[in-house]
Amino acid sequence: MISTVKVNRIPDIVRLTGKDTFLAKPCGSYFEHNDIKVTFDNAQDTLSVSLTAQDTPVRFIQLRWHGEFNAEAKFLGDAVERGYGNLEWRGLVPHRLMPWYFLASDKKETMGFGVKVRPNAFAFWMCDRQGVTLWLDVRCGSKGVVLNGRELQLASIVTDHTEDKDPFDFLTGFCAKMCQDPLLPPTPIYGSNNWYYAYGNSSHEEVLQDARILSELTQGLENRPYMVIDDCWQPLALTTGAAGRPHDHGNSRFPDMARLASEIRALGVRPGIWIRPQRTSEMFLDRRLRCDRDQNYLDITEPEALKLIAEDVNRVTGEWGYEFLKYDFVTFDALGRFFFNPLDAIHLQNGWAWHDRTKTNAEAIKGVYKTILDNSNGAIILGCNVVGHLAAGLVHMHRSGDDTSGHNWDRTVIMGVNTLAFRLAQHKNFFHIDADCVGITENIDWEYNRRFLKLLALSGTPLFASIKPSALTQDMKADLKEAFELASRQENTMKPLDWFETSIPTRYLIDGKEHEFDWMLPHGFNGFSA
Repeated sequence: MISTVKVNRIPDIVRLTGKDTFLAKPCGSYFEHNDIKVTFDNAQDTLSVSLTAQDTPVRFIQLRWHGEFNAEAKFLGDAVERGYGNLEWRGLVPHRLMPWYFLASDKKETMGFGVKVRPNAFAFWMCDRQGVTLWLDVRCGSKGVVLNGRELQLASIVTDHTEDKDPFDFLTGFCAKMCQDPLLPPTPIYGSNNWYYAYGNSSHEEVLQDARILSELTQGLENRPYMVIDDCWQPLALTTGAAGRPHDHGNSRFPDMARLASEIRALGVRPGIWIRPQRTSEMFLDRRLRCDRDQNYLDITEPEALKLIAEDVNRVTGEWGYEFLKYDFVTFDALGRFFFNPLDAIHLQNGWAWHDRTKTNAEAIKGVYKTILDNSNGAIILGCNVVGHLAAGLVHMHRSGDDTSGHNWDRTVIMGVNTLAFRLAQHKNFFHIDADCVGITENIDWEYNRRFLKLLALSGTPLFASIKPSALTQDMKADLKEAFELASRQENTMKPLDWFETSIPTRYLIDGKEHEFDWMLPHGFNGFSA
């Protein structure tokens, strides 16, 4: 056996962390300490964990199951939100945090341990020679949640095992077990996004030029592409990068956002738009709608703050007519940092909480996702800097890794290729995964960029390209037309073959045929990091 650990049973030990940390007392199907009670319900091979407390703030719940792992096992975990080039199989690292789920495998036998999507707590696994620990983070901001007697189901734990499937095929099925209600787009999604060549420097006329190029490259394809206007159009975009609210009009370079959507549509291309829903620069916004951690962000447990987000989403999708909505920075704006590694999710700024102390961070964040979905008027939703495990079922697409680049080939390889390989099993099981754009500029040799383009086109996942008009050649046009035609159908199936040995896979099985991609420049990487 790869492991003797069984997590579909009541844990051996439960520890609780509020102001202090203490062991909870076992009482049959639950553990308790003072007014805190952690209850377990085992039904249909799923172990549900619930928390009840009256006045005591609770920050973490630690569940521990005893058991052993085969010495030959390697371990794969997920990322808290996006991948940052660090998804990989590793040997046993007892202090390693593995968000949401993990696999243990020796390639002949594989076990999966995870929680179902949309839990009400952040979940982190740890494993060692003596067993498995699941940490459930139930904080409200950085403080303990105060439930006031409310019973909250925190997570549903699932596990699975195979001696027949290879690890990738097993993970694909395990993702389907963790999410039984994905929200999938009605047709394959592909197109263009202006960020990775414009980087915020664009205009109404330049977006229309991008749309004309996209229309030409996809001429004759029945499934029409999307032209996504990224960060550049908002009123404050000319003075600050990644500007958030207000989202009620464009800036001087974008004088009429509704007209621009109509003109894009008239070119035979579907209009898309980017927003940053939680950051606000509005001088006269009521202070009670602002987050106590930082007044530049909304408190997303305030109903009126969610109403503001709903109004923005209704405006851009309903009134202005954008059919694709990319929303961004939602994890950073909620919790104050990017989660480059799982420990970043633990080390939040101290001393603050949401105004509604009864809500966990997971509940508050899901409230934003649901608000956007409920007010999107049927638009395709792409979540960027979104916690995928919380967003599954609430977004059509997930930007599954950090930014690729139109300037730095290293970054495209480290972020794009790693993300695609290690999160491909989530595709169509959680949502459609988006490994980000092919950034087409003079700064990256087309001989290399076209390899990433080909991989995306053959992957069966969404394909977006940022195409700098002055950099576009006839050879590029031919390659892009071929790639967009494949992306308009997304009928291919793909899996990485050497992902067990490397974080940047080069060998893939695509529709039953092996393909190999060389990602390295002759001198290796250009620098020391992406």
